[in-house]
Amino acid sequence: MAQRGGEQTRRRILKAATGLFAERGYERVTMKSIAAHCGVTESALYRHYSSKASLYSAVLSAAGTQVDVQGALAALDRTDDLGDILSGLAQLVITRFTRECQVTRLLLHSSLENHPRSWQAFREIRRPLVEFLARKLRTLQRRGDIQNIHAVITARCFVGMVMDCALCQDLWWKVQGRVYAPRRVIANNVQIYMRGLIRS
Repeated sequence: MAQRGGEQTRRRILKAATGLFAERGYERVTMKSIAAHCGVTESALYRHYSSKASLYSAVLSAAGTQVDVQGALAALDRTDDLGDILSGLAQLVITRFTRECQVTRLLLHSSLENHPRSWQAFREIRRPLVEFLARKLRTLQRRGDIQNIHAVITARCFVGMVMDCALCQDLWWKVQGRVYAPRRVIANNVQIYMRGLIRS
């Protein structure tokens, strides 16, 4: 029973830390503020996580699971149609990362702060998307369906473009006074990418 209580406390700490790191970034969060936020003492917090760095690492690992990129990619892996691959991947990114705002903010903060573990945020959350698309592009190249392009660079650019759409909707609203529906963004951008990739 004590072990179950310990696991619940650990989950509560992880949830509080995720929210604080997503809201304030790594540097502006202290172990004291995390302890206060989840209602435990600092010494109890240190029993579960030896340092802020180890807690941050656990937060980033949990973020990848929270978004469940791998599960969604497994379903998308069944097709070799370029339009379906690009549309499905774009839909996945926009829906998952718009819904999971904390995960999105963690990615941004880790990158902007140039945190030593920013690589982990990309490894857990963004790399699977790029690797999936690069693999699919290589398959299409071998079949002669698309041009001879650098698969990883192309995949990184596509994922980056779509993630920008997911991350910056609120900002574009403030700048332009409008937000385009995700479906419209996907339809527009997928067509542009396909025209550039498909072999004439």
